[in-house]
Amino acid sequence: MTIGFRILKRDRVAPADIVAEFAKLPVANVSDSMSRMTAGGPTLRPMHTSGGMAGVALTVKTRPGDNLMLHAAIDRAVPGDVIVVDAGGALDNALMGELMLAYAIKQGVVGFVINGAIRDLDQFREMNLPTWAAGVTHRGPYKDGPGEINVPVALDGMVIHPGDIVIGDSDGVLCVPIDAAETVLKATQAKSDAELKQMAAIQAGTNDRAWVNRTLKERGCALPED
Repeated sequence: MTIGFRILKRDRVAPADIVAEFAKLPVANVSDSMSRMTAGGPTLRPMHTSGGMAGVALTVKTRPGDNLMLHAAIDRAVPGDVIVVDAGGALDNALMGELMLAYAIKQGVVGFVINGAIRDLDQFREMNLPTWAAGVTHRGPYKDGPGEINVPVALDGMVIHPGDIVIGDSDGVLCVPIDAAETVLKATQAKSDAELKQMAAIQAGTNDRAWVNRTLKERGCALPED
């Protein structure tokens, strides 16, 4: 087997019921529950019109500007997959456009995360399949390889293994490792419940803000005399 030009099988994927629960939660709250230490980078921005995403990672590592392995990944995708592409962040050539997007939708792909460029932006917005990419260009791709499918990839330091949970909304994208998924889910649900209570207190005018001055004093901030 050639390192750098190979297609592997996924050994496992995150359970569908856990993925469905993450689909109900804001990415920001999940991120906070992971100590704000994981992110796909600020260059990955939504290319669709609206809506969030939750699915399991089908990973692709490809030579910048080449989409042969992305085509191969879409062929092998199953419903519920999020195709995550590490193309090194190169923006000179688009890795996919409307034809590949339409085919991916037929395959049941629920989203794309592309550390590279796309084209046919108007069609991405019209078809509205959740897609995050680093940029847009009209210049098309090459189809020569090499590349790899179902290997660990990293986007701006965020490591994604095949079968991990990948979520996204207007704030960006995030990977939740399979082995940590239940723990992160419970923590995020608790945080979201707490925020609902805080929002209710804000609306009722009973929100406790004493912590702000308390923190300022603890940090040594000079405050005006009452």
